[in-house]
Amino acid sequence: MARQQFTPEQQSVRLLKVGERLRHILSELLARQEVHDDTLSAHSVSVTEVKMTPDLRNAAVYVKPLLGTDEAEVVKALQRNTAFFQREVARRMGLKFAAKLQFRADESFDEADRIERLLSDPRVVRDLGEDEE
Repeated sequence: MARQQFTPEQQSVRLLKVGERLRHILSELLARQEVHDDTLSAHSVSVTEVKMTPDLRNAAVYVKPLLGTDEAEVVKALQRNTAFFQREVARRMGLKFAAKLQFRADESFDEADRIERLLSDPRVVRDLGEDEE
């Protein structure tokens, strides 16, 4: 059987679709508390994004606990339970290979806050106001 060739656009759409499906599965597992871990049971964890490698063998999973409390502790708990998550994802997605999951704290909210503070700086507001006139 010939291997199907994808254009770069099709490949990136496929990566996004698989990543989004994986995000939904992980979110469901965490919401239903299917993993038996005291740390994860005590926190509400959001899976904010999943980035897949082009070969679909690795996935960077970005997470954020509700209110951002105990972030490092939650990421460690997720890393301890990686085998469970990989097994469940492989079973539910029906992919040929189970993606290797790498859990990471989502820093995008912190970066957005930093940018918001910069834009709120009186000097920046003054400069932006002069451009509009």
